[in-house]
Amino acid sequence: MEVSQKKRSSQLKFTFGADSFNYAYRDKSGSGDIDVQYAGFPTKASISIERKDWLRNAGLIWCLIGVLQLGYAITAGDSIQGRGFWLLIGAICLVWYRWLTVEYSVFRAQEGNVFVIRDDKHDRIVDEIKRRRKDRLLALYGSLDTRNTLDEEIAKFSWLHEQGVLSKDELESRLAQAHDFFQESGQPALKQLH
Repeated sequence: MEVSQKKRSSQLKFTFGADSFNYAYRDKSGSGDIDVQYAGFPTKASISIERKDWLRNAGLIWCLIGVLQLGYAITAGDSIQGRGFWLLIGAICLVWYRWLTVEYSVFRAQEGNVFVIRDDKHDRIVDEIKRRRKDRLLALYGSLDTRNTLDEEIAKFSWLHEQGVLSKDELESRLAQAHDFFQESGQPALKQLH
């Protein structure tokens, strides 16, 4: 499965695999790609906003100049014809500034930062990563490992619950399964140190 995003000069492509996804990016500063493991992908993101502040500032100044010219013309009793030119230019700059603004969700993975443009595909991409992350963590750690101690299994299943992989009911079911196994097998709860 592949999902691409494009906004202004930013082009992002997410190629989803079984254990990881490839994140490819291209913008005016360069391009590259990284492979990100689902199991280590963070659940929290920060927001980054790319904007052209100089354009906003210029637009605000020109709007102010336009308003002052109009105000002066009205108070002086002059014609206001042609006095709104700078106000119009300022408004155009502010609209352009808004159009050029790009918002991203930024996930700081071990392999590098993963940017997702906050557009109509944003939730689809993030939900797909989260779904695959959950599936991968369940495949790796979701079943009872009889080589571990009871305490290690309790810690593992509790961690999966904290990560949002196991629901409360699923956690209780796996903990009961672990308790039953270790009681039946007579294995100690803690590993002995040699």
